[in-house]
Amino acid sequence: MAKYIDDEEYLFIINNIIKNEKFKKIDNIKHHNTTRLDHSMKVSYYSYKIAKSLKLDYRDVARGGLLHDFYTDKISECNKIKDKIKLFSTQHPKDAVNNAITYFDLSEKEINIIETHMFPVDYRIPKYAESWIVSLVDKVLSFGEFSKKFSYKFSYILNLYLLFILNIIK
Repeated sequence: MAKYIDDEEYLFIINNIIKNEKFKKIDNIKHHNTTRLDHSMKVSYYSYKIAKSLKLDYRDVARGGLLHDFYTDKISECNKIKDKIKLFSTQHPKDAVNNAITYFDLSEKEINIIETHMFPVDYRIPKYAESWIVSLVDKVLSFGEFSKKFSYKFSYILNLYLLFILNIIK
């Protein structure tokens, strides 16, 4: 994933964000099978490349994608599963927007990218094509990161399922 290291235009766009001390702290937070910074960089860069190829606003996509998970983790403070689900699905995008606005000047589109990245888990629907791109890239990468963590379990379940199907066919 180090492709973004060689992309000078991309690095110029996100430079003030990745140099921010508060933002750098997300590198210490686990996220699926990686860190929140690594995940955010991937979402940002892949979304940026897609938006650029579609001649959309790739600048806002790069910045919004990078800031989409820029929040303080409160999930570990929750005791009830209902509260954890709410924080994960609806609250963390709001918190990410509030953090991002505190430290950076954001466009309306960047705000929409951040606050709607959890659609359809969250009720907020993306307004822009750029917001849809970040939301979809986030889902694909999150699933990939999450499944790597449990790949042995997925392959075990898949093998059992295939054996079950083969026995039914016989």
